[in-house]
Amino acid sequence: MIRSCMITVVTLAGLAAAASAQIRITEAYPSGSGNGAYAADWFELTNTGPTPFDITGWRVDDNSNMFANAVAIRGITSIPAGSSVVFFEGNATGTTDATISAAFLSAWFGSSVPSGFLIGSYGGSGIGFGTGGDAVNIYDASGVLIHNVSFGATVAGRTLDNGSGASGAISQLSIVGVNNAFLSDNGSETGSPGIIPAPGAAALLGLGGLLAARRRRA
Repeated sequence: MIRSCMITVVTLAGLAAAASAQIRITEAYPSGSGNGAYAADWFELTNTGPTPFDITGWRVDDNSNMFANAVAIRGITSIPAGSSVVFFEGNATGTTDATISAAFLSAWFGSSVPSGFLIGSYGGSGIGFGTGGDAVNIYDASGVLIHNVSFGATVAGRTLDNGSGASGAISQLSIVGVNNAFLSDNGSETGSPGIIPAPGAAALLGLGGLLAARRRRA
């Protein structure tokens, strides 16, 4: 029994280490809640590894930096290799998800939503990304911190570009043409939702041959 427990602990630790190396927060937009089109903050997770990664039971928190305060990530249970997923803030029950999702996609892509675009959600009391400074903390189902970023005051209309997959403080604002960032279809925002980092940044993440799988705007 003791040996079995030890094996389980080692296995869980190995999975957490793999997730920390493979899943990164590559974009965040705390000004999304102020967007009249879809009114929701969002962040992006990218699977930099060569295989799909199961994120069942994962949670997200802001700058309270506590798993106990984290809320569930919904809608996506596995991130394909070399893919990015946008998670937007809905309400606690998820009843607003379909409406926000449709408005988000329309605002960014109009009628030309990229094939296979992946979008999920999160929501609940005690979480909300502030434009004056905040953080995004991603936890696995057992409460292990997988990745986190923090940021100071942000600029409405421009997402935080973390194409390098860095941990800790980030401040780079998205610029059209850098890391595949583009102007949204409605002309009010600049970012790269759902698109994995450009070649230079991707190399830092070890994506290698997965670059060919990069999704581009249709």
